[in-house]
Amino acid sequence: MAGMFFTKVGAYLFYLAMVVYLYGDLSIYSTAVPKSLRDVACTFVNESHPLNMTDKDPCWPSSPNLSRANAYRIFVVVFAFTLGPFTFFNVQKTKYLQVVTSLTRWLAILMMIILAVIWIAQGRNEGHPKVAQLNAFPNIFGTAVYAFMCHHSLPGVVTPIKRKNRIHGLVFGDFGSVLILYLVLALTGVFLFKEPKDLYTLNFFDISDPTQVPPIFVRYFLALFPVFTLSSTFPIVGITLRNNIRTLFEMILHREMPWKVEKIVLPLITLLPPITIALLTDQVQFLVGVTGSYAGVAIMYIIPAMMVFCSRKHVAKVIPLAVTVRLPYRSPFHHVFWIYLTNIWAVAAVTIITVNHIIYRK
Repeated sequence: MAGMFFTKVGAYLFYLAMVVYLYGDLSIYSTAVPKSLRDVACTFVNESHPLNMTDKDPCWPSSPNLSRANAYRIFVVVFAFTLGPFTFFNVQKTKYLQVVTSLTRWLAILMMIILAVIWIAQGRNEGHPKVAQLNAFPNIFGTAVYAFMCHHSLPGVVTPIKRKNRIHGLVFGDFGSVLILYLVLALTGVFLFKEPKDLYTLNFFDISDPTQVPPIFVRYFLALFPVFTLSSTFPIVGITLRNNIRTLFEMILHREMPWKVEKIVLPLITLLPPITIALLTDQVQFLVGVTGSYAGVAIMYIIPAMMVFCSRKHVAKVIPLAVTVRLPYRSPFHHVFWIYLTNIWAVAAVTIITVNHIIYRK
């Protein structure tokens, strides 16, 4: 579709945004999985701050020279050598893998919401969130863009609808229910925990109150939840990134990639940057904020808006009568005003986020 409706420069920018976004995706996966494994595997507890372990603390009591930071890097390397080779091949027939991953996500979300509601009802909540905190806007905006992932979900929602007269209600109902689910998950978390961890599932693993510890299966299932889901998605995202890099290079060079480049060099280009970023930082919240705030904005706001704008111009040129006909199931946001508003909001949000980063230097 990018090649059909965009100019050559527009197609370049489209693939560039996709590449940057997918690099952010892989960086988050390469950080979240080893961090979860590190927090589950490390057994040393610092009595002075048992819930706020530092990177300098030992990982195991029997190995005082092996810090948690170095243990994390070891898990990053193991993760890279375990799942990295998949980027050199193609993955097909992922239907059952997607079903299992979806069921695992639903189970984890329900577990976290139910536990949080029960503990809050029992008066165990420690969180006292501020009404507003403007310097947190970059993280909340980037996380919100990254979490909703409309660019992934919308085709799967719209395509199966046979009775188009119900399309408005189904689409709004779908994303409305997602919004409610996210609000329940987020609000119960901020009111329950005093300082929630950036990997929310780990809040249910590191608990000091022995009366509040969930059953051992629930505890380890939630702590290892990112390992299950993100590890199964990593090869698919990696192959998608590799193919987008190949397409971008072929568009620029006007020729196909040699076999050695496609099978060896491109997978390495795909794999090395996110692994390097993961070795340098374990701040998942920062990576999610940056990925969502910049590449995510382009993918979720600017590109869809411009694609709608260009496709309408193309249709008006090819089928002039289509412009004058009132379609029965057209979107309530069909006016060009919404395209301009979407782009204005995207530019304003990125500007505010960038200024915020400069002012607070984070």
